[in-house]
Amino acid sequence: MDYRKAASEVIRLIGGKDNIVSAAHCATRLRMVIADNSKVSKEALEEVEGVKGVFEASGQLQIIFGTGVVNKVYDEFIAIAGISAATKEDVKKDAASKGNPFQRFIKTLGDIFVPIIPAIVASGFLMGIMESLNFLINNGYISMSNESSLFVLANMFSNTAYVFLPVLIGFSAAKVFGGNSFLGAVIGMIMVHPNLQNAWTMTGGVEQYLDVFGLWKVPLVGYQGHVISVIIAVFVMATIEKWLHKRVPAMFDLFVTPLVSVFVTGFLTMTVIGPVFNFVESSIINGIQALITIPFGIGSFVMGTLYAPTVVTGIHHMYTIIDLGQIKEFGCTYWLPLASAANIAQGAAALAVALKTKDQKLKAMALPSSLSAFMGITEPAIFGVNMRFFKPFICACIGGGCGAMFASITSLGATGTGVTGIFGILLCLNTPVKYILMFLITAGVAFVLTWIFGYENKKEDDKKVEKDTLKETVVNSANDDKKVLSPVEGKVVGLSETGDETFASEVLGKGIAIEPVKGEVYAPFNATVSTLMGHAVGLEGKNGVELLIHIGVDTVQLNGKYYTSHCSEGQEVKAGDLLMEFDMKAIKEAGFKTITPVIVTNTDDFADIKVEHEGEILVGETLLDITK
Repeated sequence: MDYRKAASEVIRLIGGKDNIVSAAHCATRLRMVIADNSKVSKEALEEVEGVKGVFEASGQLQIIFGTGVVNKVYDEFIAIAGISAATKEDVKKDAASKGNPFQRFIKTLGDIFVPIIPAIVASGFLMGIMESLNFLINNGYISMSNESSLFVLANMFSNTAYVFLPVLIGFSAAKVFGGNSFLGAVIGMIMVHPNLQNAWTMTGGVEQYLDVFGLWKVPLVGYQGHVISVIIAVFVMATIEKWLHKRVPAMFDLFVTPLVSVFVTGFLTMTVIGPVFNFVESSIINGIQALITIPFGIGSFVMGTLYAPTVVTGIHHMYTIIDLGQIKEFGCTYWLPLASAANIAQGAAALAVALKTKDQKLKAMALPSSLSAFMGITEPAIFGVNMRFFKPFICACIGGGCGAMFASITSLGATGTGVTGIFGILLCLNTPVKYILMFLITAGVAFVLTWIFGYENKKEDDKKVEKDTLKETVVNSANDDKKVLSPVEGKVVGLSETGDETFASEVLGKGIAIEPVKGEVYAPFNATVSTLMGHAVGLEGKNGVELLIHIGVDTVQLNGKYYTSHCSEGQEVKAGDLLMEFDMKAIKEAGFKTITPVIVTNTDDFADIKVEHEGEILVGETLLDITK
């Protein structure tokens, strides 16, 4: 693979180096923030050698090259573009700065929750295992003492992340808001202080209230499992802290700022922020629960269908709040199975495309994307496959809705959050059969709908396969030094049809003209580019043929406008390489013909030049036969 050529093509197709804000790469993808996304040609990018997929997410243009390739392309990319290498964090910051307030809000939630997901997942898995063990023990399926040291400790470990969730959120949120992470953790600790009544064990009602200046009373109850109130509290703390840092003298800052920040925030949290946003959060959670428990699973069907579109917009980062809120309120989350169904469905749709397509490049991208979605990571399947053809995306949404409906009807709940797809069953070990059935229903509906209605080889793939086969034919035919292949697709006509006496009289040499139907010019044999003008390209073939491909008549007046070159003078090209593109519509609207003469300029060096094709012609079919 020519890494430099791939990098050069990417730069051209994203609108040039001036359109790049920043660029970095991860293990598989080139990640960029683009100044003007309207200048990006996504479909053309997908055809660049080595590219396995192109999609936008979180304000970034992401081009999938794969492990071991992306780093080499990136090195060439920054060298050609003349930019400095950026980190993934730099790119994220640039992407965030481009977003509207709502997008920045959603990103903030993602930045807060993503770092603590491993802790939540670990506790959720362990809670599911302990619940399943309790079920097996209580029903006599296994013989195990639930008073053994191992069982008691595992049971205690299982809910730790949820009991002290405000501490985790406080630490993470303070970092995101620019405050001291440890002070943020202290705010979280205040909210679950042991002197407060434990929210998890509050079965007999509120035991004690706090009188606030005789104006109102607030319950002295902890905020175990709460999310929104913690985030608001830490935001207030970070704001106060930063304000104080700017105004308190340096010699007092070390103890005055932390003291005031924690005390003021703690007081406001326990008296105003906590009670108010506790009510807000509970109302949201109960409202969502009412929606997804509408009889016959109708509400869940709607939400399961719409879940994937919210992933496209990035709103799904806020769903962790729903999961955690439901776990606090109901002991499990009924939202996560909906998310799992939606992700499974996208994987099944991508799998159907992979098995049905004849395009090997698409197949190579769709299969791993499908597996990734089955594991809970849907972006490659959504952006690289399903959204690309759109119908598979719609079929997957319907499949996700059906799976979510089943989950609602059977009251399928998960003990934790953070994991969906195949491994999501580990959060549903209390009812594994329901989860398996949900998985099969979701995948089955999405796969069948995509297979029947969502993807048509005739429309999407056959042209690509035909193009690949054609290029192979071009390359093979190029070995015949007696052939000049057609550089454009269109209709073969005589030089007299050009309306130009110079071409018609064969002063420049013998040849033929083509009335193009596509604005693309390809190399008709292995050659060196000898001349490159805005509207024409000259080639010196390895077979001794000197060829002029003149796109349009009198188009020199356009000074290269509406033409894009993909080669340079002195460059060696192979048969089938793209040489130029031109905007047929714009050229015609400017008052010029697009008819393209193909002239052998060293005609006198050959005994005969014969036109081998009449009528419609494809790129790569034999146009001229040369007799030496």
